[in-house]
Amino acid sequence: MIQSTAGVDVAGPDIPEEYLDGYAGILAAAAATGRRLTREELESRRVLGERAADAGLGLRALVRAHLAATRAYWPAAGAASVDSVLAAAGQAVDALAEGYERAQRLAVRQEEAARREFIDDLLHGRSDLGLLAERAERFGLRLSYEHAVAVAQGASGYEEGDTVAREVERALIGRFGGRSILVTTKDGRLVCIAPGDQREVLTFFAKRAYAATDGGRVVIGRPQPGPGGVVQSYEEALGGLDLAARLELDGPVLHAADLLVYPVLTRDRQAMADLVVHTLGPLRQARGGAQPLIDTLAAFFDAGCVAAEAARRLSLSVRALTYRLDRIHKLTGASPADPMHRYTLQTAVIGARLLDWPGKQF
Repeated sequence: MIQSTAGVDVAGPDIPEEYLDGYAGILAAAAATGRRLTREELESRRVLGERAADAGLGLRALVRAHLAATRAYWPAAGAASVDSVLAAAGQAVDALAEGYERAQRLAVRQEEAARREFIDDLLHGRSDLGLLAERAERFGLRLSYEHAVAVAQGASGYEEGDTVAREVERALIGRFGGRSILVTTKDGRLVCIAPGDQREVLTFFAKRAYAATDGGRVVIGRPQPGPGGVVQSYEEALGGLDLAARLELDGPVLHAADLLVYPVLTRDRQAMADLVVHTLGPLRQARGGAQPLIDTLAAFFDAGCVAAEAARRLSLSVRALTYRLDRIHKLTGASPADPMHRYTLQTAVIGARLLDWPGKQF
């Protein structure tokens, strides 16, 4: 530790003497003439501040040590005015704090970059799974367990550190503490990763994300085991968002497990395309094309085949809706009122939505 000529401990027990190196000489030289510290002197204080931050020393303790050194090394009476000494000390401490804060900002940026890289690797499975599992522990995840992923999409995109992302993360931490939860953003969406046996976490995330995104949509993937399970659950959630948009599914919160039938229907794309064209193709003969009648069928099925409810959803009278259903029957030969025909028509309507028909021809 640095000591004054009187043998008084200057740096104190928490600050090694190297972090006051050269301060006595700078103080004496600057205070003697009342000049400002030179560029080199200021930079030397900034460097020491950076080194102190990197070493984990506290800024308050560092400032206290410099104030103690200022008192211990105060120039002899008549050698300098009080204002000169205090001005020189103030410049030195200010430069020290600047260097300290500069090192902290760099450390934060490096931590953010490491976190971003980990999240990208985790959600895309681009890293060795063993190394990925080791890195995950740094961020509170144990990838040997099951994990599930929820993805929220709003009207606008969200980035790491945005107000919306911070708000949702604070709410989760405040409610569940350190339960191995990771909240982040990816491609403008909010993402929450949680242990697979803690569905209450993802349910809470869905509610908060829905509110924070002003009515966005959230899909919760199925729990999947192992390091690669996060990727699988994340991709399921993304696929669910795409399906929900294509099919205009009701409900702000959907579960990938409830949407499994739709990928099955489109697994044989050519067969589905044949069904759509064969069943709904004749609707193209209608005035205005096929789309209005397809929308009518979709509303009818979504309403549980209740004509009054379907008419309300389409802003039509029940009579106008009935006319459209009769027109569909005449053009296609399939009646929505017949159970067998109804199944074929509903499957074809789902296929048309998934394949973006008749907008895309095939």
